[in-house]
Amino acid sequence: APPKHHDAAPSSLPPRRREAGNEGGRGSPKGSHRHRGGRRDGRTRRRAIAGKRMPPRRTAPPYSRTLRSSVAASVVIFALAATRRHHRRLASAAAAFVPHDGGRRGRTTSSSPSRGLPVGHNRGSSVEDKADGRVGRAAPHYSLRSRPTERRGGRPMSQSASSPSETETARAMAEDDAEGERFDGEQFAAFETAVEELVSKRNVVRDFRKNEGDLEAVKSALLDRRRKLPRWGIENFLPRKGGGSNPVDGGCDSAPYAKRKLRERSDAYTERTGLTREQHKMATVLLAHLADHCAKTSSPGPLHVAWEKVMEAGIMPLSRTLSTYLYVLSLEGDDGRDLEGKVDDGINGGTAGGAERDVAAEVAALHDALYEPTEKTTTLLVKSLVSRGDAAGAEALIEGIADGPLSDLRHRTTSPILQLYCRRGDIDSALRLYRKMRTTSRVKMDAATYADFIAAVAENGYFGSDSECIAGAKDLGYESACGPELLDALITEMAEDVLDISEESARVLRNGFAKGFEDGGLGASTDSNADGTTLLSTPRDEKTLVADRVAVDEDTARCPASGAALRLITLEASQRTHVRDTLLEMAREKSREYTSRLAAKGRAKGDVAEKAEEATRILTEFSHWLDEREGEPFTAVVDGANVAYYGWGRINVHQLKHCVDALERQGENVLVVFPKKYTWKKFHLRRGVIQVLSDEEMSMLEGLESRGMMYVVPPMCLDDLYWMLASVSDQKASADGRAIHVPKNNGEGRFPGPRPMVVTNDKMRDHKMDLLDERAFRRWCCSHIVNYDFEERIEHQWEERAIRFRAADVFSDEIQGNFVAAAAGRGGGGRMAWHFPVSEWEGNERFCLRLPA
Repeated sequence: APPKHHDAAPSSLPPRRREAGNEGGRGSPKGSHRHRGGRRDGRTRRRAIAGKRMPPRRTAPPYSRTLRSSVAASVVIFALAATRRHHRRLASAAAAFVPHDGGRRGRTTSSSPSRGLPVGHNRGSSVEDKADGRVGRAAPHYSLRSRPTERRGGRPMSQSASSPSETETARAMAEDDAEGERFDGEQFAAFETAVEELVSKRNVVRDFRKNEGDLEAVKSALLDRRRKLPRWGIENFLPRKGGGSNPVDGGCDSAPYAKRKLRERSDAYTERTGLTREQHKMATVLLAHLADHCAKTSSPGPLHVAWEKVMEAGIMPLSRTLSTYLYVLSLEGDDGRDLEGKVDDGINGGTAGGAERDVAAEVAALHDALYEPTEKTTTLLVKSLVSRGDAAGAEALIEGIADGPLSDLRHRTTSPILQLYCRRGDIDSALRLYRKMRTTSRVKMDAATYADFIAAVAENGYFGSDSECIAGAKDLGYESACGPELLDALITEMAEDVLDISEESARVLRNGFAKGFEDGGLGASTDSNADGTTLLSTPRDEKTLVADRVAVDEDTARCPASGAALRLITLEASQRTHVRDTLLEMAREKSREYTSRLAAKGRAKGDVAEKAEEATRILTEFSHWLDEREGEPFTAVVDGANVAYYGWGRINVHQLKHCVDALERQGENVLVVFPKKYTWKKFHLRRGVIQVLSDEEMSMLEGLESRGMMYVVPPMCLDDLYWMLASVSDQKASADGRAIHVPKNNGEGRFPGPRPMVVTNDKMRDHKMDLLDERAFRRWCCSHIVNYDFEERIEHQWEERAIRFRAADVFSDEIQGNFVAAAAGRGGGGRMAWHFPVSEWEGNERFCLRLPA
């Protein structure tokens, strides 16, 4: 209400006092915030301020009562900090000095009192207490396990009326020794910073906007540096198999057991901290927000303390939250551990020096105990077992889920076990697991795994002619259990999955074979090429192991060290058929994409699907035309647009004609694949550029077409698909079963290789992944693609100049083995020489591996 004396001077206003008639004071029946029907008037408030008539402030609590409560708290703290030898006497003295209120219970102001400390003591007497004359009454007493009787968030809290007994105090002090340890300072600082940043975010505040007080209570509990309960590890939440001590060895009934243990832990935590059930749920939500926050910031550090809080509070995170934990922890390294992840937790057989803790594996173990296992969690558990040297346990874990949804495991899950077997020299178990990995559909073996395994077998001496056989090798399907035949079988399997290796893998192979053959005094070529990266250019004796870097001759394809001649591996019949079928499907898809882009610009006519089917039909007709036409088969297919455009930035028909003439002089029957629009007199070359062909150029194009040497690709069709298809065409009618391939060193001076060859400099970046797998694509390029280059620069486009053709590869760019015959006069057979392309080396350089005779 407006003050009665708002026009008077401030000095004439009545003093502020609490009376029923003070309409602007807190004692007004209408209340200080009500005026004229409950509407608050800003002008009225300003007048009240100007008139100095403000509501009275709450009376400050009596100093004596606050002091008495503080003294009581200090006495109890002193009792808890005493040594074990004097704690009984000090606890009794503390009980005598703690004041009582004669059975009357007061109201506390905190919902989470610490054990033994009256944190929730009265903050002072209220105005009503002062009015009743009870200002100097004693503060209520709380025992070490006491709780206020008032409800906090709907949960009743008990409170003891008597002083703490000696037994209860002793038990509390004994537990304090175990529970009072602090979290790691550096890790906790990162955790504290992340939580502070998190609670300041709008989305988190929005989730807790109705319970801001609870949010502060949860935040206070999480940011407490001291542990509230004795430390538990993941093994406390998982059942045991046969009384084992493996923390990741959960049983089939792990979910009910883990949930029950988490509930027990959460009950103990809420009782100790004073958090309500609702607040405990809020802690779960807040730690889930923290996981998302760490994922966005790529900072795994705070999650180490967060995981400790999960274990301490018995929190049951959602599957999604645990997956986020695993993702963030994986940012620390392959196994989710680094210096920050090495936590001395006292579990897993921890010693005084502390054990290295695999937090990611613990998260995975809890996930698999509560929810359905995933490939990611299984991989982490396998790596955890491998890190402790338990290869058999890791393999048993995989066997245990062989009939479940994870029956087809990936390479990253099984390869750590294989590596451990190899490091231990357990080749029998390694070969068994290796075979299982190769026969599993989803396990894609990589070059490093193959190299490590083959090097381990060589290092243990199983590839010698008189070597001991590997137990169980023949049962796994190998014809030979040792010797060079076993090596050939293993590398043949490697060549099916791997095209090249890294320089590190080449070094691993060389070291493994050098150690395996050094006892026989066979040299191992260690004199000048210790690391295997120096080029070896001199031939090696048959009795010497060759495991070196060599440069294969680009003209003869012969290895200087082993004497083996490398081959050009062509497409198989099934792969040629696959190329044709893929190209027909690509024609449909590419036409649909192109027509859709034109339709978006309003330039397409007709239905998109009809255009795509028409493009497929035209390409199919071209394929049939190649197979059914009579006459001489085409031996050279020219990418007309690529050749005519090369080096000029516009269509140069003269250059195209010169290329055709050069091929004809070499005895090739040429087919030019040329887009329809480039045969017009005038056409758009690119945006803003229009080209006009001369009469002479038009005459050249008409001549090629009239002689049957040019196929004009219709509009809306991709010309690349046509010359690709022509390269794998059988040309049944024209070839009539004849072999049209050209051998090396032929007397006609023709370019050697399979036919038809494709003359182009196109890298085919747009079609590589759509056309074939990597191996088939390499074979197609090596056997069919021929690049060209003009040797001199000319001023006028009609001038003729020399053109040079070169194959993309003389020998195939993949792992291959070639037989090397024994020297004359020596009995017995020869040896297989294997050559591995190395990704970091030059195109004609290989890692050569040949066993001594």
